Formats: sequence, C-alpha cells, structure tokens
Amino acid sequence: MPDADRLPMTSRLLLGAIAGAAATVAMTAAMNRLHRRLPADERYPLPPREITESLLPQLSDDDAIKDGATAAHHGYGAVSGALIAAAAPNIGLSGGALAGVGVWAASYFGWVPAAAILQPAHRHPVRRNALMIAAHIVWGAVTAASIRELEAARSTTLRAGPLKDAVKEQNGEQ
Repeated sequence: MPDADRLPMTSRLLLGAIAGAAATVAMTAAMNRLHRRLPADERYPLPPREITESLLPQLSDDDAIKDGATAAHHGYGAVSGALIAAAAPNIGLSGGALAGVGVWAASYFGWVPAAAILQPAHRHPVRRNALMIAAHIVWGAVTAASIRELEAARSTTLRAGPLKDAVKEQNGEQ
C-alpha cells in the first residue's frame, strides 16, 4: 500500500473531507451523550446551534435552525478533515486526537470569538469546555482512522482489476 503522502492532493482532500464529515457523526454522538450529563443549568444548546443561530438570525423556524446547524457542523468537520489530510496524510490516532484539540482551540479561542459569535472558551463553563474538548478528541481520532481506512481502500476494494460482475456488451448483445 503506498504512503498516503504520495496520493495526489485532490485525493487527499477528498478522503479527508469524507473522513471529517463521518467523524462529525461520531463527535455528535459523543456530544449528545455528554450533554445529558451536564448540570441542568449548563444543558443549553451547544456551540453548533449557538453559532448557527448567531450567524443566521433570519432562521426563525426551529427545524431550519437544526438543519442549518447540522449542515454547518458537518461541513466544518469536512473542511477541517480535508486540511488535516492535506497537511498530515499519515496521521495516527494520537495525532488525530491532538489535531481535534487544535481545531477546538483554533475555533473557540480563535475565529469564533474574533468574529464576535461566541465568547472565548475560557468564559464558558468548565464542564461544557470539557465536553467540547472530549468531543473534538473523538472527532480527531475518528478522522485519522477514517483517512487511513479510505486510503487503504484505494489499494484493496477500489484497486484496478477485471470487472467480473459488470454488464458488458459481447457481440453486440448485453
């Protein structure tokens, strides 16, 4: 199996985007389970909802806000996964987990407060920060594992070979 860093950049970006979006599903599952464990006064909406509602105040219908938050969260996961695959195509699980924490820090201490969307993370409740860090660790590790699995599939299930099950024309007939 060739090293992932030998893949064309477009392939690395594609695999990373798929991996990041898939990892966002696992991250969301972790967020759901951990959110239930917060004290009642800290069980208000998590950042994907807060960010979406802040950026798109014209969405007044609850389902539209939920859909927007879901799409934005998975899109952000896909973009972040693509960037990780581009920068570190052979990333391991621990590197992925660290990358997840890096995405959290860059978001919640960086662009999100800089854009005046949410307060910086040090002003959020400690348990909510712990939840978000744990969820980003899950995201990063799953992203790394998914990149590796998708890259491996290129050498196994997606490799070139005879198309034995494909419908082929033979002598003008199908």
